[in-house]
Amino acid sequence: MLVAFLLLARYLYEPVGRLHSLNQLLQSGRAASERVFSILDAPLEEGWKNPPPASETPVKILGDVRYENVGFQYLTGSPVLHEINLHAKPGEMIALVGPTGAGKTTLIHLLSRFYELTSGEILLDGRPIRSISLTDLRSSVAMVTQESFLFNGTTADNLLIAKPDATEGEMWGALAAANADGFIKRLPKGLHTQLGERGVKLSVGEKQRLSIARALLKNPPILVLDEATASVDNTTERLIQEALQHLLAGRTSFVIAHRLSTVRHADQILVMERGRIVERGDHESLLERNGLYASLCKEAEMHHGVFGAV
Repeated sequence: MLVAFLLLARYLYEPVGRLHSLNQLLQSGRAASERVFSILDAPLEEGWKNPPPASETPVKILGDVRYENVGFQYLTGSPVLHEINLHAKPGEMIALVGPTGAGKTTLIHLLSRFYELTSGEILLDGRPIRSISLTDLRSSVAMVTQESFLFNGTTADNLLIAKPDATEGEMWGALAAANADGFIKRLPKGLHTQLGERGVKLSVGEKQRLSIARALLKNPPILVLDEATASVDNTTERLIQEALQHLLAGRTSFVIAHRLSTVRHADQILVMERGRIVERGDHESLLERNGLYASLCKEAEMHHGVFGAV
């Protein structure tokens, strides 16, 4: 009877264990489906439109950007930006520097309407950005951020996000301009190599150069760089800086600067503090004022060219 009990007990444990695993599977599936459907059921952003018909002439944006008394607040009564005024002419490079929390990233996110400004107006080629469809607006802006996001697909898949009809020749041209063609050629299948989740098979510098190539392939009139060289070593930074020279040429660009070498050549440097532009000018004129920018530069020189407080 004891042997029979032990043998039959094994047959009892297995279905109970499977029943418990089924409950875990159902619960994880329920949580995942809630996240998926929350995205699928999200309302369409105001100002978004379907791709225009082939007969419709696309809006050509030159890249003249003007902020007029722009204010913004995430929570009512807690303003983040105060009366921001700036003018970026087509092809100019605007550098944003200042302490952490000064509102630099928020300022450039308003340009793509990731947030809607609270007061004032942002004009693009003389037109309020709220009168431009999100389709046209965001197709005219490319962003290269500090942490490059790559999808779990091939190199070509990640590049084609910027320009779905790009040829392999165009992709290789963009990779060469971004100093990324060398390591892509060394991958087992080149453009058709699977990069893994978030590009896990590439280093930080390689992912950054691939994101620059993606922006080059998109070929937008406006470019946003959010501390694009902040997390790389000096050798990789040099390669990225060379790639950025190709990317910045002829485009209106907004650069949140982390390194002094990036700021020096900007047409305008805007120094922000507590949501306000407290200084503006080029590198030399701001040093002569001996204000916040000069103190940041002195700190950067002690930290190998990196703004420690940015």
